[in-house]
Amino acid sequence: MSDEGDGQDLRDTVKRLEATVAALESRLATLEAREAPRPVALPGAAAIAAPVTVPEPRRDLEAHVGTYWLSRLGIVALIIGIAYLITYHFGELGVLARVGAGYLLSAGLGAFGLWLARKHQLFGRIVFGGGLALAYFVTYALHFIPAVRVIDSEVLALVLLAGFVVAIVTIAHRMQSETVAGMALFLGLHTGMLSDITAFTLLSTTLLAAGALFFLVRNRWVIVPLSSLVAVYSTHVVWAVRTGHMAPGAPEHDRLVLSMGFLSLYFLLFSVALLVRPRDLPVRASLAFTLLNWVGLTSLGAYEVSQEQDSGLFGFLLVVALAHGAGAVVARLQRAPVALTHTYLALTAVTLALAMPARYDDVALVAAWTVTGLVAGLAARGVESPVLRGVGVLILYVALGACEWEAPGRVTLLTGLVVAFVLVERGGTVRVAGLPEPEARTPFTAICAVGTGLSLVALVGARMPEGLVTLGWVIAAFLLFGVGFAVRERWYRLAALAVLGLALGRLVLVDVAKLPPDQRVLTFILLGVMLLLVSYTYTRLRDRRG
Repeated sequence: MSDEGDGQDLRDTVKRLEATVAALESRLATLEAREAPRPVALPGAAAIAAPVTVPEPRRDLEAHVGTYWLSRLGIVALIIGIAYLITYHFGELGVLARVGAGYLLSAGLGAFGLWLARKHQLFGRIVFGGGLALAYFVTYALHFIPAVRVIDSEVLALVLLAGFVVAIVTIAHRMQSETVAGMALFLGLHTGMLSDITAFTLLSTTLLAAGALFFLVRNRWVIVPLSSLVAVYSTHVVWAVRTGHMAPGAPEHDRLVLSMGFLSLYFLLFSVALLVRPRDLPVRASLAFTLLNWVGLTSLGAYEVSQEQDSGLFGFLLVVALAHGAGAVVARLQRAPVALTHTYLALTAVTLALAMPARYDDVALVAAWTVTGLVAGLAARGVESPVLRGVGVLILYVALGACEWEAPGRVTLLTGLVVAFVLVERGGTVRVAGLPEPEARTPFTAICAVGTGLSLVALVGARMPEGLVTLGWVIAAFLLFGVGFAVRERWYRLAALAVLGLALGRLVLVDVAKLPPDQRVLTFILLGVMLLLVSYTYTRLRDRRG
């Protein structure tokens, strides 16, 4: 009986295992059927299983506009409307009623946003950020807007605003919501522009900018501080335009000192925030901050200085250039992305070039631009910055374009430009030992060769009589061939061939019919001699290599 019981237990166990295996096979077959490939019929061949690809859902433009943009535009319009209501009608209320009504409206809007956020988080946070911005405006209005003023002390008003900015930063940081921070700070910056802009307004925008920069340093958020940068400089533009036509005298000087102080503060705030941890930011965001900060400081500062006295413009731009040079040094020490360091260096060179017309003119200006471009191009090799090298070449082209035909000392200036183009190109070309020509021929080399050719054409043309212009082009091409053979660079010789082609075209189409016999004889003889010399040089080089 015992053996029979054991056999029965064994058979039951086997049956349970078979049932389990069958259930697993059925489940596996069901899963495979869901992911089964779809047969694809091919002409003259059996159906081949092809994987089913589910296309990614395309973003509906209408839904995106309706959910993303309309919500933001709506809260902006609502806050501006309430701000106008506070500005024009709250003066009819009592002191306590003004304060209470303003904060009650902002609290109600914020509470409504939190309630909405339970089901629609993004939309609710947009409304909640609008409530914070409205509360900031009410605090701002309690001192600044005459119809609503209940606080006479400017120091107390600034303390309250600073405390409220800290509150906005704390709330947005704890919620980890860039939407709340962005809406609150953006609307706070722009509602301050609804009334007259004074030094108090600039101080309040500086506080908001500092709050936005906290998110840049702490959370590495980009949109909030970037929009704050634009808003801060935009506010200063409005203030500068409104107060830029005051009567001359002490008030004007005081206004200039105040304006330059704020511009310096903006620049330092955004630069320090950017360079604290530059490796944590996307490269594009870093470049956008740097360029916008430079544009705001340079354009507004130059406008303000030129309104009072042009003599201070050179010194201002020189200080801006030194500041960006210091920024490049700090970026290098902080091991920032290479593109950020190169951008600071390029802006340094551009600012120096912009400063030159404020101090020099005519021949001195061309010489100053030539020296600036040459120094920038040579310095680019030491710091390995192709951006700075390109800016140096661009400045040399500006100097070439500014070199007038009848300017005194034009020959000396053009000679300096020829040397500058060649030196900058030589400093930026990578060469490999043992090779007769450079390993890499870059577009930069071609651009420098073209600049050298144009400078030579202008140089020789400045010394040739009017009837021998074509001969001057031929001599310029011959000299360019000489440079190309001397430095073993093909681009110079290609530029010489282009100049020579233009000279031959002018000779056939214009000079044959118009030149006097003596000049025609001289042109053709010298042209033939030079062409033979160039061809002989090519022949010798070919034989050596062969």
